[in-house]
Amino acid sequence: MSMISSHTHLASPDDFSDNCGFGLIAHIEGQASHDLVKTAIHSLSCMTHRGGVAADGKTGDGCGLLLATPVAFFKDIAAEQQFEITDNFAVGMVFVNPDTATAQHSQQVLNEEITAQGLEVAGWRDVPLDLSIVGEIGRQTLPDFKQVFVNAPDNLAADDFNRKLFVARKKSEQRLVDDELFYVCSLSCQTIIYKGLVMPSDLPAFFLDLQDARLASHIVVFHQRFSTNTLPRWPLAQPFRYLAHNGELNTISGNRSWSEARTPKLKSDKLPNLN
Repeated sequence: MSMISSHTHLASPDDFSDNCGFGLIAHIEGQASHDLVKTAIHSLSCMTHRGGVAADGKTGDGCGLLLATPVAFFKDIAAEQQFEITDNFAVGMVFVNPDTATAQHSQQVLNEEITAQGLEVAGWRDVPLDLSIVGEIGRQTLPDFKQVFVNAPDNLAADDFNRKLFVARKKSEQRLVDDELFYVCSLSCQTIIYKGLVMPSDLPAFFLDLQDARLASHIVVFHQRFSTNTLPRWPLAQPFRYLAHNGELNTISGNRSWSEARTPKLKSDKLPNLN
């Protein structure tokens, strides 16, 4: 078998660094711990070289974590915020406009759509942040960060719960299409996402929740983005709601346009309320 000489090119392959980096860490027996979250954050910080950094040296192309919902942590938070969540609850991480009136409107729209699905909005929470972590470039488009807590009937299965949340999110997005800063990072009874345009090592300093020993998970997906053909934006930081990927989906605009054109033909018995 012939081998290509390592001296064929002026540049050494050892010096190359490709776009994006991501990983998954999980406890094989499903045991949640804060140590696993810290390990994932450390692993993420080791992939800083796989992402882009803006000229201010503090704004990254985007990084984040997807966690299994830390139930005990959020029950404590709800008690501290003085609203009640049931055993069958969901939490959403939502970007809203820094303008108070605009943010209140988007929250009200999401409240209405959640309620229309037969669910109960237990309350909203301002996500604790250290804004000094954000670079000058990232601040130019910085949204406000909110968490919404949603209760469901005890007998509602997780898949059905998540479908109702999906419909509520999609209908809210349709009504708020003109609000460019409204974005639902996650809205699920099983997962929660913390992400943004910060450096990986700064993620736990930015999101104070990630420093809290009560925040535990048995699984973490982590991602560091290198933006190759799309400009960095807060919503484009990963993980997304169900995946994290290494690379660019170069045909995303075309795919969305074709999907929107076929919307009238997209029907599912499991999503009867989504037009």
